[in-house]
Amino acid sequence: MRIATLLRAASIALIAIGAVGFQEARADSGTISLTVFKGGWIIGGSGGHGTLSFRGRSYPLSVGGIDYGLVFGGSKSVLHGRVSNIKRASDVAGVYAAAGAGLAVGRGVRAIVLTNQNGAVLELSGRQVGLMANADLSGLAITMR
Repeated sequence: MRIATLLRAASIALIAIGAVGFQEARADSGTISLTVFKGGWIIGGSGGHGTLSFRGRSYPLSVGGIDYGLVFGGSKSVLHGRVSNIKRASDVAGVYAAAGAGLAVGRGVRAIVLTNQNGAVLELSGRQVGLMANADLSGLAITMR
């Protein structure tokens, strides 16, 4: 009888430890909004701000980056979307790299998927306003404020 009680207690403890470990290892997702101003002539730069909503809290973000290639003009992009594969809010911070091409004259639509070194995946779409032509390599850094 005593051995059965010990085995039951040990089983319950192992299940509880496994459940806690599973909760820690499971990645989650949130929503993100970014406003990015971009401008340049051959070499361009971008900067802006945004908000991450994750597990019921809002986190302010800063955005900055550099572009190299064919970059001409200036634009403002307002992007909304989803960030996935994060375990904590700070996982969204990091450097995102992309190669792309685009043209915006007046108003346009923009969609992009980016991944950083922490494995965070941004799926963004929104509108772009301005005069911008680009075929470039770009890097975007997101930091938590």
